[in-house]
Amino acid sequence: MALSSVWKHVLRLRRDQRGSVSVIMGVLLVPLVGALGIGFEVSNWYLTARSMQNAADAAVLAAATNGGSNYDVEAKGVAAQYGFVDGVNNISIALSNTAACPDGVNNNCYSVTISGFKPLLLSQIVGYSGDATLNGAAAKQLASSAIANHPSQLMDFCLVSLGPQGIRSNGAPKSSMACNTMSNAGSTCNGGDMGAPIGAAANMNKGCGVAQYSNVPPIVDTYAALASNIPTNPTPCGSYPQEPTHTHDPALPSSNQWLAGSKSLSGNNFVCGDLQLTGDVTIDAPAGGVLVIENGRLDTNGHSITTSDGSGLTVIFTGSNAGSYVHAPTDSTSSSTSKIDIAAPTTGPWKGVAIYQDPALTNGVDISAAGNSPAWAITGLVYLPNASVTLSGAVNKAGFGASCFAMVVKDVIVNGTGMITPTGNCIPAGLGMPSTTLPGRPKLVA
Repeated sequence: MALSSVWKHVLRLRRDQRGSVSVIMGVLLVPLVGALGIGFEVSNWYLTARSMQNAADAAVLAAATNGGSNYDVEAKGVAAQYGFVDGVNNISIALSNTAACPDGVNNNCYSVTISGFKPLLLSQIVGYSGDATLNGAAAKQLASSAIANHPSQLMDFCLVSLGPQGIRSNGAPKSSMACNTMSNAGSTCNGGDMGAPIGAAANMNKGCGVAQYSNVPPIVDTYAALASNIPTNPTPCGSYPQEPTHTHDPALPSSNQWLAGSKSLSGNNFVCGDLQLTGDVTIDAPAGGVLVIENGRLDTNGHSITTSDGSGLTVIFTGSNAGSYVHAPTDSTSSSTSKIDIAAPTTGPWKGVAIYQDPALTNGVDISAAGNSPAWAITGLVYLPNASVTLSGAVNKAGFGASCFAMVVKDVIVNGTGMITPTGNCIPAGLGMPSTTLPGRPKLVA
């Protein structure tokens, strides 16, 4: 009887399923908690890595935009705005401006890598031991990288300063530079940007140009080599007749005075000392003429010198640094009717060059009223590598020339009325414009 009762209880217990879920949950609790834990931690890792990636992207673009020696400071400053400070909370930021680019060719890309650690929490329940240690405990290392390049573009410039004083302006709101300016030193514009579409400087650009660039590669002076093309006078100059400055000074000889009318030039033509116009002169030089003025100036004397339709002229100033010679175009009358209206040859060794000062000249080369006394209407290059120039008037194209002008000087001051008109047709004018590379808009490449 007792045995039968026990057996009934055993059978009832076998059929009773109450509490089985608790047993199962007890068995599954450990892996369930581990799964939830790893899910939460992986999500946290992802969010942190995503934040790191955003910070790295922004930081590398800032570095590439900076492009200077302190690119790393700017990049770290941007990363800090995203909450990632180098050396704080186990965060480290690695930067480079010589990183390999994805194209596999160049090593001039910028890179930023932000890395840090997260201590392991519940993920250890499922046996994950991490891939790093933090303060002696298991941790997960996280890192995000970004690469950006700073593509460059070749840009032409119509006003170039080679010397240490660079480009300066006074009363810039009245200036209207329709072309780009470049200084191999610094640029400083007071009161406005001169209206130049692009103002660039190898050092600091302070306010010059609508778009302003600093730390630009300096322009290489390729025009100095043209000095080897300066022809030698077959009849060496003995004395150098200069314009009279005193009452009893002798007048210039007739060979140094050009009368009004048309003057045909071909090949190389030489003048010893000052050349003065005594009337409006039209140069007829279909094959391109070269006028070499040795130890003297070109004095428009209230008149104009003009190249005819289809003609080209290069005026070269050369000679000695001794004495008080002036090697430049001038106007002794300060007349509003004086004008240099010439187009450079489009072929030959002097193609594209309108006025050329021998780079060996260092004295008597400055010009105090360029574009104003006399007025300039010039197609081609005006090369004054050792001259301090004040640009006071508007430079227009030659009456029978393309819209092309470039001026290379040692340094220049642009006064309120100084301007250069559009210069977009230098290829047909025969001139290779001064140029250098400007940084383009940086972009992420990896």
